[in-house]
Amino acid sequence: MPEAPPRPAASLSLAARLALGITALLLVGGLTLALAAFAYGRAAAREAFDRLLVGAANDIASAIAVESGRIVVDLPVSAFELLALAQDDRIAYQVRDVNGSVLTGYRDLPRPPQGAQFYDAVFRGEPARYLRLTRRFAERAVSGSVEVIVGQTLRARTDLAYDITRKALYGLAIGGVAMLALALLVVRSALRPLDRLARELSERDPQDLTPLVANAPREVAPLVGAVNSFMARLDRQLDILRNLISDTAHQLRTPVAALRAQADLALSEPDPTRRARVIERIHKRSVSLGRLLDQMLSHALVVHRTGSVRRESVDLRDVALDLVEAGDHPALAGGAPLTLEIGAVPVPVLADPLSLREAASNLLSNALNHGRPPISVGASIEDGMHLLWIRDAGPGPSAEVRAALGQRFQRSAAAAGQTAGLGLAISHAVAEAYGGCLRFDLVPGGFRAALVLPGEGTPP
Repeated sequence: MPEAPPRPAASLSLAARLALGITALLLVGGLTLALAAFAYGRAAAREAFDRLLVGAANDIASAIAVESGRIVVDLPVSAFELLALAQDDRIAYQVRDVNGSVLTGYRDLPRPPQGAQFYDAVFRGEPARYLRLTRRFAERAVSGSVEVIVGQTLRARTDLAYDITRKALYGLAIGGVAMLALALLVVRSALRPLDRLARELSERDPQDLTPLVANAPREVAPLVGAVNSFMARLDRQLDILRNLISDTAHQLRTPVAALRAQADLALSEPDPTRRARVIERIHKRSVSLGRLLDQMLSHALVVHRTGSVRRESVDLRDVALDLVEAGDHPALAGGAPLTLEIGAVPVPVLADPLSLREAASNLLSNALNHGRPPISVGASIEDGMHLLWIRDAGPGPSAEVRAALGQRFQRSAAAAGQTAGLGLAISHAVAEAYGGCLRFDLVPGGFRAALVLPGEGTPP
């Protein structure tokens, strides 16, 4: 029992990846907004309680008077009522006369920095906020500035800052959850075309390799195009396999049956002379069958390579030179002369070199077997097309036969015990695969078979 193919390693889905990305983005944004909310809460709390200090200090300053040449302070209750709005905070105050002497209040309060109005310092081991306010007097007995300092610890300020931040975070959390849920809905909606595409592919018949027709978004269209291109290549490869199987079954049935009949006849033939003739026929049939198998495999290989191997720049002059220098044509032609006709101008095409050599070799074999010497191999440029050609001195076949050349498994060829035109079919398939054609012409001095291909850089 064949082993099941290994399952791909599990990975996060696109929806999960997007959800994680959006969640991370919201967390970073939420943290940034939380810090901003806390900074805003502190600023708002400071401003609010600083106004209380200003009100209390103004009340105290307005209660300072000069009586009998002395500065008198009658602390107003309203000042302490304002500061008492922060119930958990401790209050500090101090009033200094024009000479810097403390008139009332705490004597050990920290002094403000030079020129500062609001400042932070410590009051009895606890952080506090202070306001320095001055009131100027210009009288005969008293002339100068009276200084009022009012302070308050920071408990209420901190509580207010945290309360503002907490309420802001509640709103951020609710908005973030709503945004995440909405983002997930949008992601699922955006990925729905991929689900439809996957469902359509999974519900297809295994033999259905027709292109997908999907109304996909612009971002998914390249994926659909890639899938269609892959299925087209797979369909071509399956066609090659089907043709090979069909051709093998069609072409080998009769020769194999004939070989078996001849072998049975040889086993039952008592006359040595007649048995030798039967064995000779078996040998000829075996050689023909081997040649047919070689060409069928060559045809399958060439068609496969033309659809799968990367094309490269090939000079047709080099292919012609390789044919002449291969050295196997004298045995086929019985010593017939073979000449090379190439010029100094390159004849470049984009193709697979092995496929071109196989196609040209089949044209040469056809000329050696059926043409008349001398035989020439050449490459040239004619009417903008690049040609790799084989020319012999014979008149060539009739027009009807030329029209049928290049078709696979001709009946007339099969009847004659040949390879049924498969060699020319290989050349025809190679030429078509690279945007060209296989052409047969009567030319001055003989008959010419040519691979006609577009030049490198020319669209097929």
